[in-house]
Amino acid sequence: MAGNDRAATAEDDEVRATGPRKLARYALPVAVAGVAAATVGLVPALAASGDPDLPTISAHDLVQKIAASHTQQLSGSVKFTTDLGLPSLGGLGGSLPGGAAGSGGPSGAPSGSGADPQSKLMELASGTHTLRVAVDGPQKQKVSLVEDAAEYSLIRNAGQVWAYDSASNQAFHTTAPAGADTKSDTKSGTRALPALPRGAEAPTTPGQFADDVLKATGSTTALSVDGTSRVAGRDAYDLVAKPKQAGSTVGSVRIAVDAKTGTPLRFTVAPSGGGKAVVDVGYTSVDFARPAASTFDFTPPKGTKVTEGKQHAAARQAQPTPQQKQRAETALSRVKVTGKGWTSVVELPGAAGHSAAKGSAEGGDAQSFLSSLGTKVSGSFGQGTVFHTRLVNALVTEDGSVYAGAVSRQKLIEAADAAK
Repeated sequence: MAGNDRAATAEDDEVRATGPRKLARYALPVAVAGVAAATVGLVPALAASGDPDLPTISAHDLVQKIAASHTQQLSGSVKFTTDLGLPSLGGLGGSLPGGAAGSGGPSGAPSGSGADPQSKLMELASGTHTLRVAVDGPQKQKVSLVEDAAEYSLIRNAGQVWAYDSASNQAFHTTAPAGADTKSDTKSGTRALPALPRGAEAPTTPGQFADDVLKATGSTTALSVDGTSRVAGRDAYDLVAKPKQAGSTVGSVRIAVDAKTGTPLRFTVAPSGGGKAVVDVGYTSVDFARPAASTFDFTPPKGTKVTEGKQHAAARQAQPTPQQKQRAETALSRVKVTGKGWTSVVELPGAAGHSAAKGSAEGGDAQSFLSSLGTKVSGSFGQGTVFHTRLVNALVTEDGSVYAGAVSRQKLIEAADAAK
């Protein structure tokens, strides 16, 4: 069995210096929170009998192996479970902001439509699910959510993009403009997903989750290789990332890396409070051969209700109105991030007029209801309510300010105190 590589400071510095990914869209706690809120985890029965005996490898070299992976074709099944301690969120997509009735749904499909990705993929935020994935380079991808008696698929075949829900027999179709391929690299396997309608961009494979975490590792992270495992019948090294700071709700992130290809096969987030994983996504079967071309073909079955959308990539680039731009700039200017690394906290100061709303009967009732769902806390900031999940926590103060992160209740209180 590969020797355990218990992270040393010098090796951590070397790993950080090399930079495991070119793009850095998220700070580390935001990446982990996004992983948890957007999707997925795996039931424990992925490991085969016995751990493989593999040559010893350092954390630095294993990160480099992931970065150097050139996997561009694969197919397989992914099982996942997300356990944030929340009720099932399936069916809430159409009721979320931006999901107003009519033709203005965020994805370009009518809100409430069975083919609307935002509504459908909201189901992945909780519970256990199975996906089938297939990739053949940056222009051909298919992701299918498999249910008991139905299947929901997102398909890109060159310029054609389809979303189809067999349960409702509805489909959404659009075309991808030339050159609309994802800008991120394809080396980690399935990272280059199509420019699908909004709501369909949540990570769905271990490689995508691993990318988001590894590219954000820094001085607050200890990296080590913790032995080996078998995932989907393949030998893998286990890379572990742990916070060096106290106060994070993340205990560790474990990534099983295919020993031959460097492709992440399994991704697990364990909470610092113990218990089963919050997020655990991995392949139950995987084949690195090129999928059959017919995998990406789609013709709507007879009787399917098809909604035609505009070129979604072009629609995303539509210029906002001056009012929309002003509102967006104002909102962004008020968001702050305090702390560092795993204990970063996102702060959104209270909205103007919140205190007045509290004085109304409707506002008071709403405030009382929300307070009953959380834990009352106080500090030099005043009073507020902390809302808990197994990973991400949020503090809402009496003036409407919000402090959120993958941190403990005390860290949120400290952030609120420091802001006053």
